[in-house]
Amino acid sequence: MDYLIYFDNSSTTKPCETAIKYINDSLNNFWGNPSSLHTLGMFSEEKINQARGCIAKSINALTEEIFFTGSGTEANNIAILGAANALKRRGNRIVTTAIEHPSVLNAIKNLEQNGFEVVYLKPDKYGVIDPQELTNAINKNTILVSIMLVNNELGSIEPITQAANAIKQANAPALLHTDAVQAFGKLPINVKTLGVDLLSASGHKIHGPKGIGFLYKSKKANILSPVFGGGQELGVRSGTQPTPAIMGLMGAVLELQNLNEHLNEINNLKQYCISKLQDFCSINSGPDSLPYILNVSVTGYKSETILHFLESKNIFVSSGSACAKGKKSHVLLSCGLNNKQIDSSIRISFSRFNTKKEIDALCNALQDACNTLRKAY
Repeated sequence: MDYLIYFDNSSTTKPCETAIKYINDSLNNFWGNPSSLHTLGMFSEEKINQARGCIAKSINALTEEIFFTGSGTEANNIAILGAANALKRRGNRIVTTAIEHPSVLNAIKNLEQNGFEVVYLKPDKYGVIDPQELTNAINKNTILVSIMLVNNELGSIEPITQAANAIKQANAPALLHTDAVQAFGKLPINVKTLGVDLLSASGHKIHGPKGIGFLYKSKKANILSPVFGGGQELGVRSGTQPTPAIMGLMGAVLELQNLNEHLNEINNLKQYCISKLQDFCSINSGPDSLPYILNVSVTGYKSETILHFLESKNIFVSSGSACAKGKKSHVLLSCGLNNKQIDSSIRISFSRFNTKKEIDALCNALQDACNTLRKAY
């Protein structure tokens, strides 16, 4: 394909050079089964533990608190189902939000169907949960609170530390889980400061490979994993560990040493993009949202039509979550946007490899799309 302009980084990212290098090195030299007792297996296990330590350091966790999974989705499922089943004798209430990723919402709906009481908190127009409503929802019967750190469609940053404080105030037995798939590698994360017991993340959102994620589980958190098998990852996620993917994840993490610098650069790009779009688009993302995500509505034009027009110019954006497959956004519905705004919404998601020149091309193409499509109608 000719040169393309990619602004769909919240769906997936292009693997970085270090990730590719580490993957290839592992495929060539560390291909033994990490569970084997011979030298080849021990080499692989040593590399996996090296990656575990690298990831733990990046979020201020202990090495033994990191468990590798096949995806962010799997990490979310293990955390939610595992926590609920471990604590079901101590309470029945689960608190979450109406704007979670489907891997969280569907897992919780399964628990709701099996008798758990679930509170779905509604956000404001920018996708932010009210800390007071969150506090009010947590009581002594609450066994799990699951709130995403960053929303994948709007970039809204949620009040996780307030949730941790509310659990303490209510003297609840609850474990606090956060889906950090859109936050890890973009925002500085300190699990001790956040106060979370469980945190999920994914490799392919940060220029690592697909098929790898991890679950942070604090030493004090006990869960009953729904995954059965040979007991790898201390029984949290059985199955032969994919050494090449794990090494690729470590390679991606190693390229994130200048996180705050990247964050400032991306924020400048986002503000520049907003300045060029605000005259003919409505901005759906809030002023305090994550710099990496910008949701706008090109009111009067269907998202799908806009997407295909941009694609014809080798410019790629999204109409929302890649997991939604064209369905109307439950996130934007929960925020109170009307159907016209939702049907014309697009998500522009940045990476550290994007440039102002690419934003100019995107904004000019969007303006061109409006002029062209208006004539067509």
